[in-house]
Formats: sequence, C-alpha cells, structure tokens
Amino acid sequence: MSETNAAEHDMEIFDLRCTVERIGGRSVCGMAVGDYFELEQSAHLRLPDGKHFCVYALAAVLPFLAAKQRSLPARDWLERDTLFCCPDPEERLVMRVERTRRRGMNSADLT
Repeated sequence: MSETNAAEHDMEIFDLRCTVERIGGRSVCGMAVGDYFELEQSAHLRLPDGKHFCVYALAAVLPFLAAKQRSLPARDWLERDTLFCCPDPEERLVMRVERTRRRGMNSADLT
C-alpha cells in the first residue's frame, strides 16, 4: 500500500476520508448521506467544491483523526472501530472514517 521508498521518509501516515454513512433523524445542518471530507498530508482538510461539513460533526470526530492516521496494534479499538456520531441527538448522524492511502512523510516537515 505504500507509494514511497521508506528510506526517503522517516514516518508513514494514512490519508483519511470521513463520510456521512447514515442519518437517523432530521438533518438540521443540511448534510446528506455520502457527504465527506478528506484529511491528507497529515493536516490538509479538503471538501468537495460547493459542499460543506457540519462543524459539530467535525468536532466530534476530530480528536480521533490523528490516531486513525497512524498504524495501531491490531487489538486497539481505534484500529477496528470506524464509526463516529455527531453529538446532536436530533440528527443521529453517523460518520465512517476510512484510510484511503498510506503516505511517507518527513517529521521535520511537520513541526
């Protein structure tokens, strides 16, 4: 899955895609199933042109993204679990976080 030579980089992380998987209530924020954002190159948040992502849904998943970007032990719950919920009880919005690409990077470029 790696697209780079390990000797060129001192670390590997995953790019991520966070997709609205289902909405069990009413979508107050105007999101729909299939809406997504991508997290690339460690800290680049990308949205499709003309789309938005609810800041409260983003806030719910944000604390977990740095861990999901890294390889974790097989038995770690964050390695296995991919679903996260928006905190708005009226919406019952569920998001899926998936790894899309393994990327070699240099830690000196990030700090």
